[in-house]
Amino acid sequence: MGTFSENLKLCRKRRDVSQEVAAVSCKIAYSTYRRYETGEREPNLSTLCTFADYFGVTLDQLAGRTPLPFLENPQP
Repeated sequence: MGTFSENLKLCRKRRDVSQEVAAVSCKIAYSTYRRYETGEREPNLSTLCTFADYFGVTLDQLAGRTPLPFLENPQP
């Protein structure tokens, strides 16, 4: 299980969108989104909920407390 910033990046890549597209979709500035992925900033609860909804994961999965659903049973 990764950190929040690692999981955010994995979710974005899994959805196959750029940082800019994810930022626009979540209604935040691109530079802010980039800082979340690099670990320079941490989002507030409202933004975390927006990310979880956008990527279709739970807050625990996003935070690294439980595995991301697409990493639980990776295909060989």
